[in-house]
Amino acid sequence: MFPQLLFSIPKGIKEMEPAMQRKMLTIVMGLASLLIAHVNGETSLPFDHQKLTSDGYYLDQMQKMQAFKHSLLTRRQLATPPTISSSPAPAPQATNQPPGSRPSVYEVTTYGADPTGKLDSTEALLRAITDAFNGPSEGFLMKGIKNLGGAHINLQGGNYLISKPLRLPAAGAGNLKISGGTLTASDDFPTDGYLIDLSASSSSSSSYNYEYITMKDLMLDCNFRGGGISVINSLRTSIDNCYISHFSTEGILVQNGHETYIRNSFLGQHITAGGDPGERNFSGTAINLMGNDNAVTDVVIFSAAIGVMVSGQANTLSGVHCYNKARGFGGTGIYLKLPSLTQTRIVNCYLDYTGIVAEDPMQLTISSSFFLGDAFILLKSINGLAEGINIVDNMFAGSDTGIEIVQLDQSKGPFKKIDQVVVDRNNVKGMNLKATVARGSVKGNGTSWTVDFSPVLLFPNLINHVQYSLSSGGATFPRHALRNVSGNRVVIESDIAVPASVFVMVEQGSAS
Repeated sequence: MFPQLLFSIPKGIKEMEPAMQRKMLTIVMGLASLLIAHVNGETSLPFDHQKLTSDGYYLDQMQKMQAFKHSLLTRRQLATPPTISSSPAPAPQATNQPPGSRPSVYEVTTYGADPTGKLDSTEALLRAITDAFNGPSEGFLMKGIKNLGGAHINLQGGNYLISKPLRLPAAGAGNLKISGGTLTASDDFPTDGYLIDLSASSSSSSSYNYEYITMKDLMLDCNFRGGGISVINSLRTSIDNCYISHFSTEGILVQNGHETYIRNSFLGQHITAGGDPGERNFSGTAINLMGNDNAVTDVVIFSAAIGVMVSGQANTLSGVHCYNKARGFGGTGIYLKLPSLTQTRIVNCYLDYTGIVAEDPMQLTISSSFFLGDAFILLKSINGLAEGINIVDNMFAGSDTGIEIVQLDQSKGPFKKIDQVVVDRNNVKGMNLKATVARGSVKGNGTSWTVDFSPVLLFPNLINHVQYSLSSGGATFPRHALRNVSGNRVVIESDIAVPASVFVMVEQGSAS
């Protein structure tokens, strides 16, 4: 029986030396405690076992085993010395991890890079990058892109002079980070290059060059010799907490691929905090998005001719502060250069003396943003298309010089196809309000009342919805009707002369 196995001492143990008997008894008792540990009470047993309790035998054996287990636990507690500290013991560290299972850190000074910035460190940095690419990998991310396991190229807080772009050695790799230092272009750095270049020097079996490359905590000084970072046909790239200055072309170029996230960063061709005497000469583009599904979040652009240029679909800009170059000097904060295929969301941004230009906008949202210093939004006709536009809930502040908050550029032809355009609920001070929804009223004694909405309505002759009411206190009840809406003027007429007040609401937003 099972209980006898637990309580009887085997004959072989009785014949052993006393010391050996104690060891064997300890082993047997340990095994018994393991066996008993699986018994948690009657309710944990199958139903057919529970039925055995009806004769009392099974219940009696259970109680004996539980008592024995309790005695074992009591002896163990008495034999254990008291602990000095009540804090839990640290978890054991794995010591037999297979090669490549942990990220590798490549410290660039061990490759001969000069952290003082006096000597050219290009070749040393490229050797570190090559070793990271040739290091241990752990399977694949996208098909054809090997997983480098979190390899980290650590710049160790140094300032490194480079004379040519740090170009990744081959396509088809991912899960790599470059962080923690400064890169400065030398005086002979190529003017068409980028300090960090994520363009592939050779192809791979993947449809993308790289995946999950992170550039973090970097300062890039382009020395007016080209651009900062180039991301070509890459997937899920992160540029985080970077400071990019003195570029002559672009601070960051994103081309093809998708899901590049640029966040918590600062970009400026010249290092300034506004009011720079050379502002009218600022050139270059801070961020150029020529790909899809990217996001720019919490970024400051303090000097460049164009803050953000967007020519790819479905991009998001949030928390972007542009004071790169004033509109009066020819600067643009955000330029959407994707006629008829915009699909851009601009939310919670700050356009500081510089505005937004959108060519043939389609599915464009500009919301919860602040426009300071006569900054405005310009809708530019290329093919005469404006569809799915929401410009709502923004704040505009100007200098009372008659600048309109939303303007139309129809120099290449009028907007001919207009649909679902809403400009409304904007808070305006010191600028002229423009909207696609307007309300007005007029009083008079006569047979005709005219409300002129042309100073407010965005499109010049496009009222397509009118609601009005006529209130008269005269003795007679007139018949009245809407007679004309041309030139953004609404005309209401009655059949007899009466003193009346007319209230009118109009909407624009669709025409073809």
